[in-house]
Amino acid sequence: MKPDYDIIIIGAGPAGSCCAMYCARHGLKTLLVDKARFPRDKTCGDAISGSSVDILDELGLTAAITALPHARVDAVLFSAPNGMAVTIPFTPRNSERQYYGYVCRRMDFDAMLFRAAAQQVETRENFTVKKILTESGRVCGISDGSREVTAKVVVGADGFKSVLARAMQLYHHDPAHLIVATRGYYSGISGLRDVIEIHFVEDVLPGYFWIFPLGDGMANVGIGMMHNALKAHGISLHKAHIAATESAFFRQRFSGAKLLGNIHGWNLPIGSKRRRVHGDGFVLIGDAAGLIDPSSGEGISNAMQSGKIAAEVLAEVCAHGEAGANQLAEYERRLWHRLGPGLNSSTQLQKHVFSRKPLLNFLVKRAVRNPDVRDLFSQMMVGDIDRGAMANPMMWLRLLWK
Repeated sequence: MKPDYDIIIIGAGPAGSCCAMYCARHGLKTLLVDKARFPRDKTCGDAISGSSVDILDELGLTAAITALPHARVDAVLFSAPNGMAVTIPFTPRNSERQYYGYVCRRMDFDAMLFRAAAQQVETRENFTVKKILTESGRVCGISDGSREVTAKVVVGADGFKSVLARAMQLYHHDPAHLIVATRGYYSGISGLRDVIEIHFVEDVLPGYFWIFPLGDGMANVGIGMMHNALKAHGISLHKAHIAATESAFFRQRFSGAKLLGNIHGWNLPIGSKRRRVHGDGFVLIGDAAGLIDPSSGEGISNAMQSGKIAAEVLAEVCAHGEAGANQLAEYERRLWHRLGPGLNSSTQLQKHVFSRKPLLNFLVKRAVRNPDVRDLFSQMMVGDIDRGAMANPMMWLRLLWK
């Protein structure tokens, strides 16, 4: 029988909504479903950086995000375990392009993306997928228990515990490739600027502490730690979050601050390993594919990119009429070709730099004193550097010892 849709997308976060809009551009009949009703909150650091800005521009949504409560940021402040700090601009010296990002609450950002997608594809909110439909082993649709809808391809954009990934037995809880994080919204933190702050200070090791400005005196504050390190040290991340705000390093800045609501925690499946993200009749994108940056914990950029890449391949597959695992393997190939080098480099940073106090102290000290080092980090953040060169230890040694 002819399927109801070309594409069904489960999950209307940044990955799913962007994928839906790109599918619409390719002329695909698309259904976007989500178990929630928008606007809804999503625990996150709220940083929208990197290629996210380019995709928003491509989709004609730059004006839409700037109309939301937000902060526009153009640099990142790093502080080392010894307390030394350096501010790295997103834009390298002599760059012809000015790079920037946003910090915007997911409550607002995701609702904006969903509304934009709803103008282009069919959507259903409050649709909880209870069953993945299969035929002869191939995914062919979804059901909420009362309704069944079918498609040529089903896209899993439903996050860390994706119902599609679970149904296809692709979900694995792997502490070695998982960050656990907390997030709280605060007002009244002193010293906020138009920069995102990432602190690797003694008070929060072996994790990192962030302060991201949201505009209007608000900030997103959190702490992240590798899951295996969390278990090894027997740490309560919620207690560590509170303790960090009361520590000697941050006490003054938080002396007049107020926590707005509760502190929430969540899991971040990082792209430090290559997961299987396709099969007969389905692909996984965003957090369902485990694409979060291992060193920064930022996932929105790769989520949006994965939605765009998936839509490209889905358009080709649907045009040729066959959507088996062999055809959809092209999505996985392109995904890792485009995102893999950055994820691999970030994994090396997380393993060999961000977990070593003496090296963090040394790198920040060199960055403070050497503009070439700051430029290198700028180029890394915006992807304006040869990934092969980044993997060459001699390049780092020559630069850092100048």
